Amino acid sequence: MDESNVEGFSRRDALKALFAGAAVLGLNVLSPRLVAAESGKETGLLSLPKLPYAYDALEAHIDARTMEIHHTKHHQAYINAANKVLTDHPELKQLSPDDLLAHLEKAPEAVRTTLRNQLGGHVNHSLFWTIMAPNAGGSPSGKLAEAINGTFGDFESFKKKFSAAGATRFGSGWAWLVADRGTLDVISSANQDSPLMDGKLPLLGVDVWEHAYYLKYQNKRADYIAAWWNVVNWPQVEQNYSRAISA
Repeated sequence: MDESNVEGFSRRDALKALFAGAAVLGLNVLSPRLVAAESGKETGLLSLPKLPYAYDALEAHIDARTMEIHHTKHHQAYINAANKVLTDHPELKQLSPDDLLAHLEKAPEAVRTTLRNQLGGHVNHSLFWTIMAPNAGGSPSGKLAEAINGTFGDFESFKKKFSAAGATRFGSGWAWLVADRGTLDVISSANQDSPLMDGKLPLLGVDVWEHAYYLKYQNKRADYIAAWWNVVNWPQVEQNYSRAISA
């Protein structure tokens, strides 16, 4: 695994990353090109988005050391591997990360699996950082709350289904709340597979790879998921939903 640190940011870049932090998804409906804004327009390569909060901001639910390693080591490693493909195949730089994941057939067959895993890791984590926040949790409101209630019966039923999707995902992967042609659904995916690959738009996702929780929770994945609900940034998820249904 690459052990490089996060690249330095100027004050201007840091402020830009902070205010763009809620929208650094690799999705068209959520301005994926804001990811590219942190990636360097000149090179067309990806770079690590700055977190819109400190590493210890999600304590005591997610510990600072896990956040730092997860962000600077794991996410950076996905970026490094994806950038190698983009460097070797500069024509792919013309596509946004979400477009490329949604249409992997546009990439040479020899690099599709690498992009699926490594670019998928970048896009998934770029979403993950934004849908968490300090002093968060609670429940959604507005149209998203109405849609959740209409689809799953009520918020608690949704939480139960979502938590089960994460807890029962065999091996490494994610649980997702997605918009699928205007309808909400809860799914899980293996490894770094993105819902975009199946034409679904991720609104909320929880990383259930062991690197996301093992330092604090060891093998108790269900305990991690239960604690994670306390840091869900519902205003951002509501924005994600609004953009998805208006796309």
